[in-house]
Amino acid sequence: MASSFQSFAVPAIPLIAPNDDLVSLIVEGLNGLGREFLSGDILVLAQKVVSKAEGRTIDLNQVTPSPRALEIASECEKDPREVELILSESTEILRIAPNLVIAAHRTGVILANAGLDRSNVESGDGEENVLLLPADPDQSCRTIRDRLREETGTDVAVIISDSLGRPWRLGTTGVAIGAAGLPALLDLRGDTDLFGRELKISQQAIADELAAAAALLQGQGADGQPAVVIRGDFSWGQPETGAAALVRPEEMDLFR
Repeated sequence: MASSFQSFAVPAIPLIAPNDDLVSLIVEGLNGLGREFLSGDILVLAQKVVSKAEGRTIDLNQVTPSPRALEIASECEKDPREVELILSESTEILRIAPNLVIAAHRTGVILANAGLDRSNVESGDGEENVLLLPADPDQSCRTIRDRLREETGTDVAVIISDSLGRPWRLGTTGVAIGAAGLPALLDLRGDTDLFGRELKISQQAIADELAAAAALLQGQGADGQPAVVIRGDFSWGQPETGAAALVRPEEMDLFR
């Protein structure tokens, strides 16, 4: 593990629109800070900017709710059009509560409203826009990583982060919904502790820990700092895995 690391937000990232060149905007912002990417850096991107660049904005006026969506909406008091999008993005609905649907997203992540969000989403006249998660966050990370290599000649790991709540604790924290260029889940089984005892079940959610560190700079509201660079002397010693490796298999889930 690293003995130290530093993190800094990339400034001057504008509001993102569909098909914006997110990588070029980040590189320009970093250059404006008098810095540049170094191989070994980790770029943590807030989900919203990736989703916007990929055109994952949906106008609710274009959504027709199904009978199932109408049924759930009457139970949770949500807009049935939103519920229809939640259903389209989910493989399973786990809990329904006032103004809340806990769903298993297509990627396996369990989160509120399948990641559908209205906050910091622009709407034009007559529009009611909401934002969905990237269609394939791990693939998005691989694509951004490849573009960074092309544009800067550096080998940079990429994480897409989102804010998730936790069943037994208040507040949200940053977690990785996509990753490339690092082992998202570090398997420590077979290693030993300080006293030589073999670790039997220890696995470290590296990508989640990095996402949480970046979230301290990204903020949760109008902070406008969606891109954070983490730099340290990390050496994982294990092969790259995407954030899909962090999803607990259903047969191991004690809470469903």
